[in-house]
Amino acid sequence: MRLTSLDLVIVAAYLAGITLFGIAFRRGQSSVRDYFLGGRTAPWWALALSIVATETSTLTIVGTPALAFAGNLTFLQFVFGYLAGRVAIVLLFLPHYFHQEYYTAYQLMERRFGARVKAVAASTFLVTRLLAEGVRISAIALVVTSALGTGQRTSILLIMALVLIYTFEGGMKAVIWTDVVQFVLYFCGSLAAFFLLLHRIPGGWESIVQAATPAHKFRVFDFSFSFVHPGKLYTFWSGIIGGAFFTMASHGTDQTIVQRLLAAKSERESKLALLASGVVILVQFALFLVLGVMLYAWHGAPAIIVGRSYDSVFPDFVVTAMPPGARGAIIAAILAVAMSNASGSLNSLAASSVIDFQSLRGLRLLEENPERLLRRSRWMTLAWGIALAVLGTVKWGPMLEAGLTIASITLGSLLGLFLLSFLFPRATAPGVLTGMFAGLAAILYVHFRTPLLWTWYVPLSAAVTFLTGALASLVTGIPAATNDPR
Repeated sequence: MRLTSLDLVIVAAYLAGITLFGIAFRRGQSSVRDYFLGGRTAPWWALALSIVATETSTLTIVGTPALAFAGNLTFLQFVFGYLAGRVAIVLLFLPHYFHQEYYTAYQLMERRFGARVKAVAASTFLVTRLLAEGVRISAIALVVTSALGTGQRTSILLIMALVLIYTFEGGMKAVIWTDVVQFVLYFCGSLAAFFLLLHRIPGGWESIVQAATPAHKFRVFDFSFSFVHPGKLYTFWSGIIGGAFFTMASHGTDQTIVQRLLAAKSERESKLALLASGVVILVQFALFLVLGVMLYAWHGAPAIIVGRSYDSVFPDFVVTAMPPGARGAIIAAILAVAMSNASGSLNSLAASSVIDFQSLRGLRLLEENPERLLRRSRWMTLAWGIALAVLGTVKWGPMLEAGLTIASITLGSLLGLFLLSFLFPRATAPGVLTGMFAGLAAILYVHFRTPLLWTWYVPLSAAVTFLTGALASLVTGIPAATNDPR
């Protein structure tokens, strides 16, 4: 079954409306401060929803129900780690970010260690975000192909073209406010799917419980210790520790989220936005996982094949079981997530490319012609959009875990760098670079040569980076007083 004419009208109206809405934010832009920080005018609640929309992707909506469909609710333990990581960022990271106005997270590293360290940190972010976002964009094809019957390339090109238009024109302000709209749309769409499933399954919630309980679908906590394959991926310990470290890296050092924190009116509002986003993300993941359990009951408690991907189970339900109109709204909601994700990544990739590599070209940001710098920022957005569209055509396997694994490989060394800056006053530029390379080399060896579960990648890499960087710094000498990050 494909979309009806009514569904197609709803999807087309959404795509056109959100694109025009984003373009409208071009007015009033005169500098990169407007383009990359939205003029620092967004309220904390809008930034909170933008953060949630940014860390939520098509992978989340497609992959999270699939996790519960094939397993249970133990992924929530990782989300609890997300909350702990946010508290650590509020206490440790944000005070440093607001000592002066920064456009990127890596300008702070330049002030502490110099331009070379900033370039390495920014390059790590660019590679990580490019690959991880490529996985997210490839998930678009699952939804659009199920709904419209179009091929993967056509689906990706359509969505990326629209995202590029409003991100190119509207900058960060367009990203934030389209994120807010898109969050409301996809969350309401997910609630609609929840109530429809509840109505469609004979016996309602009682039948769902009867079908899911024998398979332990409602299990949330697992206090066993598991570090290597074929052990349990999501346990309380890997969730709290691995999730906390992953969030410190993804929300404290990755420019895609940090850029929203820097766009807040003040440090207080930045902290409020980050903590509020944690509450929303917990509710959201709980909803997506419960949807997976309900789909398990909907399909009649099917036999689950270990290792098989069930990423298509939710899109297939939307297309085959949702009524006309509602089906189009849900498809639009899932596309909203994809667009929200891609727009945020494009703007942050452009910001880091333009600002973090200024000194390498012998340029200084404040000496640049504002109009020329703004024009360069827009064209860099276009270049990254093309790169992401190309990577979106790659086949990545089970999508949610593929995206998280890619990010985990590189984010640990980046987190170790920031922890050295904040916690080890004697850190030197040669020392922290040695630590970063050691952390990345260690985790690449672990990934390709050992059975360690990916949930432990970020804590391990951050620890190797920190300890190696600290020892190397002691060998290379005491840093100059001018390297104080404040």
